[in-house]
Amino acid sequence: MEKLSETLMSRGYVYQYSPETLEEITDGPKRTIYLGVDPTADSIHVGNLVTYMLLRRFADAGHKVILIIGGGTGMIGDPKPDVERPLLSLDEIEFRTGKLRKQAEKLLGGIELQTVNNADWLTKLNLVEFLRDIGKHFTVNSLIKKDAISARMGSDDGISYTEFSYPLLQAYDFLHLNREYGCDVQIGGSDQWGNIIAGVDLIRRKENKTAYALTIPLIVDKATGKKFGKSEGNAVWLDPEKTSPYQFYQFWLNASDESVEDYLKLFTLMNYAEIATAMENHSHQPSARIAQQQLAFAVTKLVHGDDAASAAEMVSGVLFGAAGLNDLTDAQIAMLKKEAPQSTASAGQSIVDILTASGLASSKREARQFLSEGAITLNGGKITEEHVISEVDFKNGVALLKRGKRNVSMLTLI
Repeated sequence: MEKLSETLMSRGYVYQYSPETLEEITDGPKRTIYLGVDPTADSIHVGNLVTYMLLRRFADAGHKVILIIGGGTGMIGDPKPDVERPLLSLDEIEFRTGKLRKQAEKLLGGIELQTVNNADWLTKLNLVEFLRDIGKHFTVNSLIKKDAISARMGSDDGISYTEFSYPLLQAYDFLHLNREYGCDVQIGGSDQWGNIIAGVDLIRRKENKTAYALTIPLIVDKATGKKFGKSEGNAVWLDPEKTSPYQFYQFWLNASDESVEDYLKLFTLMNYAEIATAMENHSHQPSARIAQQQLAFAVTKLVHGDDAASAAEMVSGVLFGAAGLNDLTDAQIAMLKKEAPQSTASAGQSIVDILTASGLASSKREARQFLSEGAITLNGGKITEEHVISEVDFKNGVALLKRGKRNVSMLTLI
């Protein structure tokens, strides 16, 4: 049986760890692991999904996992390199905290997850005692070396003492969890290394115990070199109200050939044999995007459930593949109506007029040219200029008009 350290290394989860070997953290006695998340938004996005997948790997290996929702640190804000974070109201923090907790519990697949809110202890701290007991273990020299703080100190606006103090609070979180729950491992993104190590050092100084740090590398799209997690400049959220399951599915379906194997390892629970088979099939016919399809289905199922993943897969097949409207359920047609470009048509209307009105052709002349070249399909079947639109062409009042493979309009019968 593969050791957890081997799994984490081979799948690409490991960037930095301390203080000794990775095996000491992962393969010895069962530990208590924590991930801290501030409520900077009311949803997880795919850019930080990988840390939750790492947390799940620990849970699946029998370690106890704790998620801190930073109701307290969220009132302060982890320093960004460019600008001060806006202060959130207590009501907004509480609202976001609840939503993040539910998403995290779903990602861990029903595995027992202990969630705590650091507002429960940070808001009760005595300022003078905190500065004496905790602050004396930090030097200003070390704090200003942190990338975000250094960048802000060099800017015109500078950095407030509020955000400057953030590393002390995160370190104290680790100390508190170590004392209360025996927590001895903190995980996070590579940008959190300094804050995590501060907690490791604080536990050593205050408790004379060894604690551990483990960070994940920055995930980069190998095709573009850009930071993973954006779609046309917008964040891709796990909340279906922010990013629909179909749009979520499409994000993964559009993964580059260069990165899809990495994403299968990091963001799915597929085993090595399944990933190897997917990549072998993909290598024989890259244009079919077999690996991307398996990636998109697996991650959408993990986040939104089997029904939503199946619906997104079917709707995608109708819009950009060979599937037809008759293959869809009523729920899937509802998703299609929400996601596809829309136009209207009436029985007896000229197909040339419909093409121009829908935007699939820029003029009647161009519409006739597309029709003569066999580039236009209605519900998957090629049509000519002589085709007369009728109610027979519609299922549940809709029909699918396409030019080529990628240009689509869903017609609603009026």
